[in-house]
Amino acid sequence: MSGPNSEYDPVEVTPLGDEQVATARDEALAAIEAAADLEALKQVRTAHAGDRSPLALANREIGALPPQARKDAGRRVGQARGAVAQALAERQAVLEVEHEERMLVEETVDVTLPVDRLPQGARHPLTTGAELIADVFVAMGWEVAEGPVIEAEWLNFDALNLGPDHPARTMQDTFWVDPPEHHVVLRTQTSPVQARTMLERPPPIYVVCPGRVFRTDEYDATHSPMFHQVEGLAIDEGITMAHLKGTLDHFAARMFGDGISTRFRPSYFPFTEPSAEVDLRCFVCRGVDSEECRTCKGEGWIEWGGCGVVNPRVLTACGVDAERFTGFAFGMGIDRSLMFRHGVNDLRALFEGDVRFTTAFGSEL
Repeated sequence: MSGPNSEYDPVEVTPLGDEQVATARDEALAAIEAAADLEALKQVRTAHAGDRSPLALANREIGALPPQARKDAGRRVGQARGAVAQALAERQAVLEVEHEERMLVEETVDVTLPVDRLPQGARHPLTTGAELIADVFVAMGWEVAEGPVIEAEWLNFDALNLGPDHPARTMQDTFWVDPPEHHVVLRTQTSPVQARTMLERPPPIYVVCPGRVFRTDEYDATHSPMFHQVEGLAIDEGITMAHLKGTLDHFAARMFGDGISTRFRPSYFPFTEPSAEVDLRCFVCRGVDSEECRTCKGEGWIEWGGCGVVNPRVLTACGVDAERFTGFAFGMGIDRSLMFRHGVNDLRALFEGDVRFTTAFGSEL
């Protein structure tokens, strides 16, 4: 049986020799010194101090050496690994200080500046549109009148000369509030506000009435069961259709630009006599070369609303002396006017609450 090899020299073992260990150590130290930031140092740590680094692999080989050689080889590899670990720690401390100093310079925040954590919103165009219309008439000396959206049947129909057999009173056109014997509806127009005003005060009366109204329409690109109207009422001595025409021309010019006028087409409404449909001069083509205009579709005019001289029956029903006073009334859709004014093609965009649509108008119209 042969004895242990006492002549073995660990210096001659290639992976553990002084020269090889020193080379691995020097390469690691050079790489550590060259690391420019913490991310680069992390990669150096993996390459020169990780489990697969040259010094780690050399350390594994120590256990395979004869007992006489382990001490010397372990000392050499341990010193090399210790030097690398110390260099890593020192370089880590230096790079962390540099990183913090760089962050203070590059990411400086002025904490004295006002900060708004919420995105800036915008008022809804229907709100600002109704206010703009109200401002037009307030500047003319009119008042803004409001009323409830749940209205008595008499005020919504009978006071406005819509008899019991009028088709607008059926379930196909009107939302009735249960129980039916209470004769309460969701108002189908803002005209009940005019009736309330005439019942509450004596003439002269000049009021404009913007608000929500309800009808049993399908919900699509041009119809909605809930929409917005603005109606105007003037009651005084000597009121004529000429006053109505001048008022609507001024209203149209303020809404759609100077030079925009209106025209009347004979029509019928139970609460006015005579009655007319109001057309608006196209604010895009101004009636010139209208064949190419997509807004008015070649007509030169756009249908806007209805108007007329207040029917004497309505005046009498609301307690106004029809022999002494006359008046005019008109009504337009606020939604439709805004669609004209801003080129909105789908009525549903006004009601679906998409903030991208609302913010496109800014804080005011």
